[in-house]
Amino acid sequence: MNPEQLDFKALAGGIEDRVILPAGYKADVLYAKGDPLFSGLADFKNDGTDVDYDSRSGDEHDGMHFFGMDSSGKYDPESSDRGILVLNHENLEDATLHETPTAKEDAIAANNLQELKKIVDREMNGHGVSCVEIRKDNGKWSVVLDSPYNRRLTVFTEMDMRGPVAGEDFVKTKLTPTGTTRYGTMNNCANGYTPWGTYLAAEENWYAYFQVGNVDNLSEKHRGWLARYGIEGAGWSYRQWDRVPGDQYKRFGVETSGATALEDFRHEPNLHGYVTEVDPFRPTQKPRVRTGFGRFSHEGAWVAPVQEGAPIVIYTGDDSRREYMYKFVSKAAWSEADRNGGLSAGDKYLDEGTLYVAVFNDDGTGAWKALSTANMDLAGTHSYDDNGTVYQYNFASDAEVLASARLAADVVGATPMDRPEWATVHPNTGDVYLTLTNGNSSNRPSTDLDGANPRAVNSNGHIIRWREEAGDHAATSFEWDIFLFGSSADASSDYNVSGLTADNEFSSPDGLFIDPRGVIWIQTDDGSSGIRGKTNNQMLVAIPGEVGDGESVTVTTSDGNGQESIQTFVGGNAEAVQLKRFLVGPNGCEITGISMTADARSLFINIQHPGEGGSEEDFNRNVSTWPATSGDATAFGEADNRPRSATIVIYREDGGEIAI
Repeated sequence: MNPEQLDFKALAGGIEDRVILPAGYKADVLYAKGDPLFSGLADFKNDGTDVDYDSRSGDEHDGMHFFGMDSSGKYDPESSDRGILVLNHENLEDATLHETPTAKEDAIAANNLQELKKIVDREMNGHGVSCVEIRKDNGKWSVVLDSPYNRRLTVFTEMDMRGPVAGEDFVKTKLTPTGTTRYGTMNNCANGYTPWGTYLAAEENWYAYFQVGNVDNLSEKHRGWLARYGIEGAGWSYRQWDRVPGDQYKRFGVETSGATALEDFRHEPNLHGYVTEVDPFRPTQKPRVRTGFGRFSHEGAWVAPVQEGAPIVIYTGDDSRREYMYKFVSKAAWSEADRNGGLSAGDKYLDEGTLYVAVFNDDGTGAWKALSTANMDLAGTHSYDDNGTVYQYNFASDAEVLASARLAADVVGATPMDRPEWATVHPNTGDVYLTLTNGNSSNRPSTDLDGANPRAVNSNGHIIRWREEAGDHAATSFEWDIFLFGSSADASSDYNVSGLTADNEFSSPDGLFIDPRGVIWIQTDDGSSGIRGKTNNQMLVAIPGEVGDGESVTVTTSDGNGQESIQTFVGGNAEAVQLKRFLVGPNGCEITGISMTADARSLFINIQHPGEGGSEEDFNRNVSTWPATSGDATAFGEADNRPRSATIVIYREDGGEIAI
């Protein structure tokens, strides 16, 4: 059962360079960009000259999970005072990472390849994943330096390709001629974790790191794949890594320069865009790339509660406007004997199964469409129109379906959504919740609305939820409603459908978590709407009901060029679910990543990119110097004070459970 009451006073919005919490709560900075994993490293200078990010925290902390550990070093989800914190380093804050804002451009202009390599290595090692042991002593958490579990996974880390795509010709390259190895992981946003004690890192905007040159010798089908995934020319996050000599760097330039695919990197993008499984407890084992989840901009990978004899079900969204929601259903049925099974259990459950994509019908029902060659809708030849350039393609195998999952989802008629981001499964009701962060008039005009995405210019986003038929997560049908709509409190009731007030107005819901007690936590990444002018990004808390506890409503919406009335289904309003603001972050940050200890007395979250939008010449310090402004002057009082992403741990001063 859900708790009945939240036990704290809602915060007012705020624009301050600190973490704001309710009375009786405190937060400690636990693990910040540049913090060492091992003793003997030089102090982090935070002046753009640090180079050893393969042994320190990377940048832009994002999705995260705390894995409790017993005294023998085994996974123990009930342990609340010792464990391994695993977190993603999504991206880089270029304004704070290098010695000067133009360091890379200057090295390129001077043809100083030695300096350029140092800069690029810093960037490639600043991405990836951290595994770090932490312990709680006398009520305070700290990093365990030199723990055998401490490690960094970066863009250089060797990984095993697994599942249907592994070994296929279209993933073979000069650097990976067998198609069974991949190097590195990048732009991991949200995450997941398995009942067998492993971490799931999800690559999101991986496609933007490549530059596409001459690919005339690439087949029409595979040129269509590049187009459908937005891999054309230089991506918006292209970092010129391929200017450095050596195959580890040249692989980010996509060309058909060789006589065959084994002499160039025409297929390198096909190795990315999956979910990577990491075993925190067996650090010598290489991570495994699980291709059965499909290739797209994975926001995360969330495992539904497991049941003996039932398949494993994992939900994963494609975080881009007008993209889709998916789920993976394993072929193997769950056995409790596999708890603590590590990557070998992952081999059993994650390499064989069926990928599905969601269709949300306007009547409040939905269906999951199988993405495999067994689905006759995928047979034959299809076409993809990329702004007037038409590509013909077919699906020759299940491996091709998974590697071009977006195209397969197009064909079966999946519902385009307003940026599917984080999902979470209610541990008691089994309802699945999904944040739809936002839309805009070009992607969601008033002439192209549906019940699940009912607002034009949906700049504030909403949270949808569904219940699988008969509570079976492997079912192929469901019913849905909309849990909450983001909005300014002063917007009209046609737009502020959930009745938000000054104490709970929010925009661009992103991070999402339902803790074991049934409390839902909502984090925001509001970069442009009016809410950002009233408060920094925030985290809210509520006690959700369940699918079907609301009503059918008509939403009247306009994009300035037309007005439409759309019927949709909504849950109880903000007052009914006790929606309250619990945290406000420092200036310029995003609130993201969330995990809680089993005793509900320690809550870990990430403060990502404080100072974003500041002056590059001032290294964003004109917007934020957090965490130097966190109050912990001993740890964060360095002279430079460039803002740093960091993990914080929140606790009640009286030692009680958080929020209730």
